[in-house]
This record gives sequence, C-alpha cells and structure tokens, in this order.
Amino acid sequence: MENAGDANNTGGPRRATGNAGAAANVASAPRDTAAAPAAHAAGRHGETAGRNATDPRPRAGTAGAPAEATGASAGAAGAAGPLAGAAGASVGAAGPVEQFGPECLDVERELAVFLRRARASSGEMARQVHPDLEPAAYGLLVRLEDAGEQRATELAAYFGVGKATISRQLHALEQLGLVDRRPDPGDRRASLVRLTDEGRERFTRVRDARRLSYARKLAAWDRREIAELARLLHRLNSLGEQEE
Repeated sequence: MENAGDANNTGGPRRATGNAGAAANVASAPRDTAAAPAAHAAGRHGETAGRNATDPRPRAGTAGAPAEATGASAGAAGAAGPLAGAAGASVGAAGPVEQFGPECLDVERELAVFLRRARASSGEMARQVHPDLEPAAYGLLVRLEDAGEQRATELAAYFGVGKATISRQLHALEQLGLVDRRPDPGDRRASLVRLTDEGRERFTRVRDARRLSYARKLAAWDRREIAELARLLHRLNSLGEQEE
C-alpha cells in the first residue's frame, strides 16, 4: 500500500495521462506514417513464427515456458503441503473449551476469585499475627505448625523458592520472636527451625479465628457438600503436586 501511495504521489496519474495523449497523437498521425511500423512488426512476427515451426525446441516465451512454470508451481504447492497440513491440523485440533465445554471456563474464573481472596486473607491474617509480618511469611508459620520443626532447605523445597528467599523470611520471623533455631541432631552443620511459644500462641489464635469464619460461611451447607468440596479440592491439589 505504501508503494501504491508513493506511485500516486510521484505523478503516476500524470504519466498515465501523458501516455494516453501519446496514443492519441499516434492515432491522429497520417496513415502512411502509422502503417509503416505496423507492417514492419508484422514482418518480424512472420519470421519468428517460421523459426518456431522449423525448431521444435521450447524457447523462452514459447509453449515450453508455461510447462516449466506449471512444474515450478506444482513443486511450490508440494512444498507448501506440510504447511497447509499443519494449518489444517491446527484448525481441527480441539481447544480446552471444545474438549471440556464451558465448565472449564467456569472453574478458571472461580479459581481466580478464590486465589485473589486467599491472597487478601493471607495478608490480613499475617497482620493479625504481627503488624510487621509479611503475608508470604505467614505460610511458613502454617507449615511449621503442621509439620513441626524443619530445616531451611526443606522449607525452601516445599514452597519452591530459593535459599536466599527463605533465609530472608526466616530471619524476619526470628527478629519478630516468632521462630528460633536449634542444632540438628542428625547433622551438626545444619539447624532446625521451629515456632517459639509466642509464635505458636499468636498463630493458633489467628488460625482458630479463621476456622470459625469458615464454619460460619458454610453453616447453611449440608455436611456431605462440605465433605465433597474438601475431596475435590484435595484432588485438585494432588494434580498440582504431580506436575511439580
């Protein structure tokens, strides 16, 4: 489109008008002047036709050239075959919506809302444990309460973060008096991280309040529905653990 625009901007229509004028000038020339070039061209055409009749070899611009062009076109079409097949396969492949129906979009949307609220809730609970506690560090308290004392490397592997990140978060928890360390009996070079009495008391208070909130929100649910929700969430979490 830019080339076309450039042609128009550089006087393309003016040249076309000039050519039309030249054609009109030729048409208006005397008959004997216009007829001479036409007769000369006819003679050259007759000579070329005679040579082509006596020489069967295809020449550029003769019948052989279209045949070669046809072969080249066929070759190009063959080369494009895999691309065309790939495009067809791409169009024919069913996407997640086609495979599972709109239900998968519903799951994605509800999980997005759930995760957003979970992040907000984690931040709020972290502040309830201690005003200076980072939301990400709250999960460390949960893990230490559930699994007991852990090495820093074990915590890093569980949360899928680097040693530097886990060390920074543990140092912050130590500064707040929520965790401490003791030598690992199995390896004196390592240490075990555990909740302090204050850390456990603060965490337990916030966790119990959270559980009470869940109980109130699910009060109208049948116990079997709650059990089914827990089962499906466990199944979903298990799929994520398998991928890791």
